[in-house]
Amino acid sequence: MLENSDIQITSIEDSIKASYLDYSMSVIIGRALPDARDGLKPVHRRILHAMNEMHLGKSAKYKKSAAIVGEVLGKYHPHGDTAVYDALVRLAQDFSMRIPVVDGQGNFGSIDGDGAAAMRYTEARMTALTEELLKDIDKDTVDFIPNYDDSQSEPDVLPARVPHLLLNGSSGIAVGMATNIPPHSLDELIDGLLVVLEDKEASLEAVMEHIKGPDFPTGGTIFGKKGIIDAYRTGRGRIKLRAKTHIEKKPNKDVIVVDELPYQVNKAKLIETIAELAKEKSIEGIAEVRDESDREGIRMVIELKRDAMSEIVLNNLYKSTQLEITFGVIMLAINNKEPKIFTLLELLKLFLHHRKTVIIRRTIYDLQEARKRAHILEGLKIALDNIDEVIALIRTSLDYDSAKAGLMSKFALSEAQSKAILDMRLSKLTGLEREKLEAELDGLMKLIAELESILKSEEKIENIIKDELLDIKDKFKCPRKTEIVDDYDDIDIEDLVPNENMVVTITHRGYIKRVPSKQYEKQARGGKGKVAVTTYDDDFIESFFTCMSHDTLMFVTDKGQLYWLKVYKIPEGSRTAKGKAVVNLISLQDDEKIMAIIPTSDFAPNKSLAFFTKNGIVKRTNLSEYKNIRSIGVRAIKLDENDELVTALIVENEEGEIVLNASIDGEENASLDISLENEDLGAEPSDVLGEPSSDEPSKMILIVTRKGMCVKFRLNKIRQMGRVSRGVKGISFKEKNDSVVGAAFIESNDQEILSVGELGIGKRTTADEYRLTNRGGKGVICMKLNDKTGDLIGVVMVDERMDLMALTTSGKMIRVDMQSIRKAGRNTSGVKVVNVDGEKVVSIASCPKESEEESLDFDGPASEQESQDFDSPASEQDTQE
Repeated sequence: MLENSDIQITSIEDSIKASYLDYSMSVIIGRALPDARDGLKPVHRRILHAMNEMHLGKSAKYKKSAAIVGEVLGKYHPHGDTAVYDALVRLAQDFSMRIPVVDGQGNFGSIDGDGAAAMRYTEARMTALTEELLKDIDKDTVDFIPNYDDSQSEPDVLPARVPHLLLNGSSGIAVGMATNIPPHSLDELIDGLLVVLEDKEASLEAVMEHIKGPDFPTGGTIFGKKGIIDAYRTGRGRIKLRAKTHIEKKPNKDVIVVDELPYQVNKAKLIETIAELAKEKSIEGIAEVRDESDREGIRMVIELKRDAMSEIVLNNLYKSTQLEITFGVIMLAINNKEPKIFTLLELLKLFLHHRKTVIIRRTIYDLQEARKRAHILEGLKIALDNIDEVIALIRTSLDYDSAKAGLMSKFALSEAQSKAILDMRLSKLTGLEREKLEAELDGLMKLIAELESILKSEEKIENIIKDELLDIKDKFKCPRKTEIVDDYDDIDIEDLVPNENMVVTITHRGYIKRVPSKQYEKQARGGKGKVAVTTYDDDFIESFFTCMSHDTLMFVTDKGQLYWLKVYKIPEGSRTAKGKAVVNLISLQDDEKIMAIIPTSDFAPNKSLAFFTKNGIVKRTNLSEYKNIRSIGVRAIKLDENDELVTALIVENEEGEIVLNASIDGEENASLDISLENEDLGAEPSDVLGEPSSDEPSKMILIVTRKGMCVKFRLNKIRQMGRVSRGVKGISFKEKNDSVVGAAFIESNDQEILSVGELGIGKRTTADEYRLTNRGGKGVICMKLNDKTGDLIGVVMVDERMDLMALTTSGKMIRVDMQSIRKAGRNTSGVKVVNVDGEKVVSIASCPKESEEESLDFDGPASEQESQDFDSPASEQDTQE
């Protein structure tokens, strides 16, 4: 049954492959990718050709867009009208094209993402640039191909006197490939083309002296040249593009104003995104966002809150919104019906080659036309020279054809010459017309000679290209809009933030803030202080410390997790401000509580982080293990049940100390944790008690308890452990309800230790007065406690460069010169340091002294009662166990 049929047997797999390949090539060549020579996709080329055929030049009247779209659909582009109109609209948008090629009248969309009006409402015509793209198309400069139904012809490429592919760029997604070419400044492109034209071996560096980089129609700022160089050298690159902004200062707050947006960013959606991020508190410090743009240009206003730092907010906006984008460059285009990724030099050379081809074809066309005209004029000249014989021959001829044949045979004329003579008007026989004919012939002969010389000279062709490029440059002034600056990765946000001394406070309910320490004026010993924070009735300040703006804060929680945060990222507030919830700054779990905050300026490997728990456990880990912290934090210490972290200190390691099991990736060997966790269980008494040898290193640790006891031992008694280790026993308690309240790092016995009780009594004591023991003992008396001192709050090391900061339960903070506090023995109570007025001191810390220019705010001299000693005679009943 199938013997005489045309049915062919084939596998469905081969059929699908062939069909899909045909479809893919149709999309790649016929729709999605631009030609490397004129920079136009087929639909764009067809639109411009149709407008040229409709005589819609720059001086013509506007024509309805619907008429143009209909012309394109009917003759050249058999696809949907929406696709054609959308392409037409984009060609007219000054925020999409570096220099628009369609002059639109009506609503052609906006940078807010608003669509264009329907095609029946808008009108269009060509621009001056379009005429340069189409110039000489009627001189056989390019090939014409049949349209989709062979009823018309359309240009395969436009003559393109301008490098349109690089000028206006292009973007498109084909099957298995995509292109994304950025726009450039026409002035720079022409300068670069001239460099390549004059030096065929010009390097990319020489060209980039003129072509600095992409130049987007919406402006903006390109950060870094590496992406530009990669794109120009390889055809692929990633360019960081930011909005251009400036800061306006207003009373009590800053305002960020966006003047230019990155390329192809929707302004309306960007404003919505910023408002949403501010509402969700993903970005802190934004009070209001509004659009004040008008015909004069873009003005997007972002008003900040009073305590917000404009540089930090702007940096967060760059990271979280399209105020900064990455423009991925893929310089893919069609050449010889094949897609290829081009380098910058290849595209420039290809354009010059295209222009050379166009000029040669144009010259050949002009030469042929000149020769044709000269041939006619030569025949007319022969006729005028023999006018009487010509007239006689014509009069005696029977008809037009016999007269033409007679002229051809008698005067050796061509058919074209004979026809021109017969068609010549009698007015040409006048003497004046004869002179014009002879002048025209002479001019044509010179033109023919010039055209022939052009075709024979490569140099003349290149000079024509050069002259045309310079003429284009004069016609279209195109100053750069996009600024190019050094790589923003080299610019740290810290460079924009002053490195000032700050007081950071955190309340029981988790509100944190930073305040410049200069806001707390120094007061005399016994002063009442100033309110440091306004809290709720059920809230109170839990801890505070001083640090620099550029320092890093390490937060250790009750679950043993460690997080870190830059100090300048904490919102700055006034002395009485409540602060910001810390959960909005770091990623704490719902039931997680911060137990210690440690500031540090670096994560040097010659330092350790020492942890001290309420139950007397101490652990030391190399600081470098905490330098790369994930947003979810890392495990810092393993805590026993019913134990919690009290404080943590950064200590300097002993010189030449070996770090045991300091892991690179933070994962420690479990066996080490077990051995260290149980280290004290099998320790000999001599390991805990007794005098250490005198030749051991001098750095020491002091641990103090709430009941006034302390133990001092060598730093090397605590070996460095892994991050997730438990630690070892640091002190044993004499009383059951005792607990660790503080610790200090001692580098020399000549240093002094400042102890403060909860009722404001304190003293300075030389470190040498505290007996050196091994860790794990019950220790000696640190401060003699009584009803007037209350429990011990903590200790700090005395430093002549530092002041004492004390915080009370009501949030008052007092700053006292440490040198003004009386020096006393170990087993004494001390003098009044803070006038608590029925309150209690909850925390103490040291901070750098004020500059000498700052005035001191004294509450008056301490009263006689405040100056008295609260010591009873020193007792030698040291409770060494």
